[in-house]
Amino acid sequence: MKKTDYLIVGCGLFGSVLAERITSILKKKVIILEKRDHIAGNIYSHIDPYTGIEYHKYGTHIFHTSHDIVWNYINQFTSFNSYRHQSLAEYKNKIYQLPINLETINSFFNKNYNPDEAKKFITKITKKYRNEKNYNFESKALSQIGKDLYEAFIKNYTKKQWGKDPVDLPGTIFNRLPLRFNYDETYQKNSRWSGVPEEGYTNFVKKLLDNKKIEVKLNKNFDLKNNTYNVKYFTIYTGPLDKLFGYQHGKLDWRSLKFEKKVVNTEDFQGNSVINYPELKYKFTRIHEPKHLHPERNYFKNNKTIIIKEYPKKDNKEPYYPINDLQNRQKQKKYSVTARKVNNFLFGGRLANYAYYDMDMTILAALTLFKKIKKITT
Repeated sequence: MKKTDYLIVGCGLFGSVLAERITSILKKKVIILEKRDHIAGNIYSHIDPYTGIEYHKYGTHIFHTSHDIVWNYINQFTSFNSYRHQSLAEYKNKIYQLPINLETINSFFNKNYNPDEAKKFITKITKKYRNEKNYNFESKALSQIGKDLYEAFIKNYTKKQWGKDPVDLPGTIFNRLPLRFNYDETYQKNSRWSGVPEEGYTNFVKKLLDNKKIEVKLNKNFDLKNNTYNVKYFTIYTGPLDKLFGYQHGKLDWRSLKFEKKVVNTEDFQGNSVINYPELKYKFTRIHEPKHLHPERNYFKNNKTIIIKEYPKKDNKEPYYPINDLQNRQKQKKYSVTARKVNNFLFGGRLANYAYYDMDMTILAALTLFKKIKKITT
């Protein structure tokens, strides 16, 4: 058996932050096992050899936060560019602003409302949908934006994204979608800081892992019953708990994504980093154009660009988004109880917690767990 102070399963953002803290602060040795052939998990960025454009292999990732502790921590390892994210949607061959804001409302309904008039209008068209006690996704959406906006931008996009009728999804999922009555186009309105690492996400994670006490092993799976490592303190697991425990409480449901990348011989394909396609006639949900993520680079001098079409699919082998309904939450609780019974075993992160975390919340969760580890081991 190979000896180590800590064994971390998963080299995504959560595991990498923990490895950095354990080695830098506690001066302990860490081995990281990663099942993929690269570090950085779903924020992995890679330079396309044909165009020189850096792209996010698993979909566009924009860092944003209002947490001082997270911002101060991450700026030790990277600096951020000036990119500000703006989402758009194409519906019936016309481009609209997302999240739904005053411009979306006026453009869609062919009006010229001011903010107060738009609020009154939305209140009027949603009034008849506001009498439910337990909202599902669809009823929640109707109560907030009305039938026309919902059916144009949300309903069919949601069907494609989640593979379910919106009435079968919890209303809490809709809570992530803001509604604005001004012309604010930014997606993360309440975040004090946002952007993309100037050197890319992979280089940022490389800096987190730049310690002689960290050993990363790629293309390595982890088997709890046949563990070949002698761990002095803790094994920290960041993958799905159902797989780890042999699906003894049943399989957790996940949605996954497939990406199709293509080089296009034009300077600028769509004028924005992401455009949504909510209509069912499109099998994909979004088109990404990653050159827009780095306005500080000279990408637009090249007469080539990359576009990446995003297709949702059901796949427990590459889980992305938890289907956080009551049945799955009950299963996750059982797995959490089972995991806490394992000696010297900790778990956390998006997959292990069966939760949708933004990057800043992933970092915050890792820093919080490190505080616990530090208290126990010092």
